[in-house]
Amino acid sequence: MAQRWGAVTVLGAAQFVMVLDSTVMNVSISTVVADLHTTIEAMQTTITFYTLTMAAFMLLGAKLGDIWGRRRALVIGSIVYAIGSGTTALSPNIGVLFVGWSVIEGLGAVLVIPAIAALIADNYSGHARVTAFAVIGAASGVAVAAGPLIGGFLTTYASWRYVFAGEVVVMAVVLLFNRFVRTAGATRPVRIDVLSVLLSAAGLVFIVWGLLQSKVWGWVLPTTDVSLLGLSPVPFIVAAGAVVLWLFFVRQRRLVATGRAPLVDTRILALRQLRAGVGSIGLQYTVTAGLFFVVPIYLQLTLGLDALSTGLRVFPLSVALVLFSIVGTVLARRVPTRRIVRIGQLALVVASLVLLGSVDPKLDTFVFGAGMFVAGAALGLLASQLGNATMSAVGPDELSEAGGVQGVFQNLGSSLGTALVGSVLIAALSTAFAGNVAASDLPQDVQTQVQEQTSQGVGVIPVSGVSAIAEKAGLSSSDSATLQSIYSESQLEALRLSFAALALISCAALFFSRHLPTRLEEETGETDDAPDAAVRAS
Repeated sequence: MAQRWGAVTVLGAAQFVMVLDSTVMNVSISTVVADLHTTIEAMQTTITFYTLTMAAFMLLGAKLGDIWGRRRALVIGSIVYAIGSGTTALSPNIGVLFVGWSVIEGLGAVLVIPAIAALIADNYSGHARVTAFAVIGAASGVAVAAGPLIGGFLTTYASWRYVFAGEVVVMAVVLLFNRFVRTAGATRPVRIDVLSVLLSAAGLVFIVWGLLQSKVWGWVLPTTDVSLLGLSPVPFIVAAGAVVLWLFFVRQRRLVATGRAPLVDTRILALRQLRAGVGSIGLQYTVTAGLFFVVPIYLQLTLGLDALSTGLRVFPLSVALVLFSIVGTVLARRVPTRRIVRIGQLALVVASLVLLGSVDPKLDTFVFGAGMFVAGAALGLLASQLGNATMSAVGPDELSEAGGVQGVFQNLGSSLGTALVGSVLIAALSTAFAGNVAASDLPQDVQTQVQEQTSQGVGVIPVSGVSAIAEKAGLSSSDSATLQSIYSESQLEALRLSFAALALISCAALFFSRHLPTRLEEETGETDDAPDAAVRAS
């Protein structure tokens, strides 16, 4: 039994750390800024580059897993990641923090993340594989939800540095027990095409960076003085990334045609099951990232809750995610995979609508808690199926490549969720505030003054902070109270629109899941998609 479930325990621990690192720092930013005598902008850059590093080199990490062996890639990646975490824990300034976290940890993650997916497929088959992928999904969900709690508790009562020190310990445990993980794929001593690495890295960096910068520059119309041909730089950057990625695909096809090893065999993207799996995963991460952006932003910056209180508000999601990961695993014995995924996606739409209906100034009602629980249940069902559905689409020799593609879509989904939903929140807040001010009973000169000061957009600040700003602007106490009430209502309108955007994204996921199989090849010995099998054989 220990040998059977030892592999998923070790890989689940590694997955927990990989996801935890993306969420735990958000609640500690202000403390880190004070400790390292830096700025919020520098911390935002550090967080952004962590995502960029992973996006840029994920496909290279997957290919190295084929060359070195998947378990060896896991071991090397864990060592690199532990070095980065230790450096971050001891960092005396923002420069060392940047190198330790954004660069070294990011490079470790690009080896570990594809290896996890491939090694689960190596170590388990049939229903055991469904269970193992459900465990990995549950580990991700718990890390997302527990990150604010862990970071908040340690930052409040000890130091944020203990978070990264704890990661070193976990990765040491992964290294100590890696013997439980076996690897079935043979090493392939192939030459890595440097041009392919540069093209994939540049294309993904442009796209991810453009998506992340949309919160600052705007999607189409510029929200700052930074512009290009009168438009926001974002569409130009994303378009440049798309062109570079097209050149990357052209390069991969040419390498295959000439008998040389590509960085990723793009023929696997012709598999409908794989496209359906990674597309669904990408949108799942989009919704998750968006949800975990707007809710903490409102709870902390608007209501002024501390990190622990914020974590407790989202705790129902974590509980439901773990519970329904187990439920999804049990259901997979009797219910078709596609049906479970679609139930999860529909539940995510319902959760977004329930959250939309629960919006009130405090977000402390039973309806809000129920919406978070349903969202967790939906994500748990998806986590129990999508990883297996994606990896079952390819043969043993393509597991690392599929894991790399899956990692890319996870990062793109997370970036898109933060950027898209964040932009909706900021844009809706600015629009609602401007409209509500214009429709208010405030004197015309006050309306003009407010509109001039907010012409470049409105930031998310506590409602209580509006009165202080109004007093500094010389507004009377009655006008200040009116402005505070207008801002509070505008925040609620922006939050409602953000939840509506999450509902639309959840609906879009149904487009991808229609190509998922009813039964997976590992479970039945055959696939629903004969054309896919032909593509794989070619």
